[in-house]
Amino acid sequence: MSNDATAAQVREDAPASAYSWYVLGVLVVVYILNFIDRQILSILAVDIKRDLDLTDGQLGFLGGAAFAVFYALFGVPLGRLADRWHRVRLLTLGLVLWSTMTALSGFARNYLTLSLARMGVGVGEATASPTAYSLISDYFPSRQRATALAIYSSGLYLGGGVSLFIGAKISKVWDAAYPGGGAAGLVGWQAAFLAVGVPGLLLALWVASLREPARPAEHNATGRHPLSDFFVDLSMLLPPFTLFHAMRRGWTALVINVAMAAAMTGLAVIMIGLTGNLPQWSAMAFGYYAVFSWAATLRRHDPATFSLIWGTPAFICTALGYGLVSLGAYALAFWSAPYAETVLKLPKEELAFVLGGSGALSGFLGVILGGRMSDWLRSRNPSGRILVIMFGIVAPVIPIWIGFTTENAGLFYVMNFLAGLFAATALGAAAATTQDLVLPRMRGTATASFFLATTLVGLAIGPYMVGQISELTGSMRIGLLSLIGVAPISLALLIYAYRALPDAEATIALRARAATGE
Repeated sequence: MSNDATAAQVREDAPASAYSWYVLGVLVVVYILNFIDRQILSILAVDIKRDLDLTDGQLGFLGGAAFAVFYALFGVPLGRLADRWHRVRLLTLGLVLWSTMTALSGFARNYLTLSLARMGVGVGEATASPTAYSLISDYFPSRQRATALAIYSSGLYLGGGVSLFIGAKISKVWDAAYPGGGAAGLVGWQAAFLAVGVPGLLLALWVASLREPARPAEHNATGRHPLSDFFVDLSMLLPPFTLFHAMRRGWTALVINVAMAAAMTGLAVIMIGLTGNLPQWSAMAFGYYAVFSWAATLRRHDPATFSLIWGTPAFICTALGYGLVSLGAYALAFWSAPYAETVLKLPKEELAFVLGGSGALSGFLGVILGGRMSDWLRSRNPSGRILVIMFGIVAPVIPIWIGFTTENAGLFYVMNFLAGLFAATALGAAAATTQDLVLPRMRGTATASFFLATTLVGLAIGPYMVGQISELTGSMRIGLLSLIGVAPISLALLIYAYRALPDAEATIALRARAATGE
């Protein structure tokens, strides 16, 4: 056995160090701020809708695709960069960018400027999870990895919950102090964006102090500078460079790429005609075409990585199955507060406190319990973690139905808590499963690919779907209840993943070598 292999085995056998847990703590704080900046829009939605004269569909776009498409697409080359470059440095730069763009959201005066700011937040936040997942996977052995990833993922729920309370409080205090608008005419919701954006610049200094863990030698195999590779990877996603990459693979590849672009454009035109929402469907068509172009080019540039991610049905079905869990979770996180305020007529400060607190607690408990349970099941069954993801899509169905059909505020709050608790159990299991299906040098790319599903399927569609159905039916209640329809699709995907996973994990090295012709 080589020295590198021996050292790797020692790391896998040894428990995580105290410094590993310290790093995890810092990353959780970063993720909390990440989701405060991402989700604060929810509690401010009613005020923004009024001041900027928006529809529910436009709000769904701001809370979903405006952020998600850019988050997902930049996550791909940034995930690859995390596999090759200094991850702590990359996370620091990303934190500075998304905090700045969150603060600039506070100066938005119309739909366009707020959309552009949300896109910028998406680009910056795309650095967070690829770097964090890769760091955690290096700092923690496999047997503790799902628990560590679940603890990290708890920042999602803590941040989402805190964002409601902070947003409501700052908005109320500001508007009470400055009824006609404060400095530069800023109103409460604008002040809230500024208040949560600026602290991220200070947090970046703390992140920059973390130590970068040593990587196996395979991480340094490329002869090009990592930043050069980043721009090459980015060009794989952006037209017209996508056509250039396709042409390099031959005329057949070019024709297929153009046909895909035409198909996505045609689909977007049809959906825009049906819904009247140009930004949503333009962004979605662009996102799916870009992902197709990137995957096709990746197949040529890094066939081993392509084979273990895009060529592995167990990986794809796990990612898509969980992507539908996240579709419901993101939609509930965004629309529960506006629903409670407009349909149940609950006061903003009360619902922010209750939904924020219960959301943080349910998410934290769910993701920790789910992570521990998935590790326990994984030690007894190679596909055990998939069972936890299945629970995360099936268990919330009854609480969603009861919660969004009742007129009783107390019952609504309890059912919202249970739906969040059950859905949160799936995240650590899904994340750890996708990490286990690739080689160490591919972890950042695997994370980015996993988040393509959670964003381009979950975040980009979930909030918009509820908003659009709400517009079409005139009922936000029907929009939210429509989320139940995704459960059978997700369950079918996860059943396939459960059956395919053991063989896929057992043949990782063999399939990677076969893809490169070794």
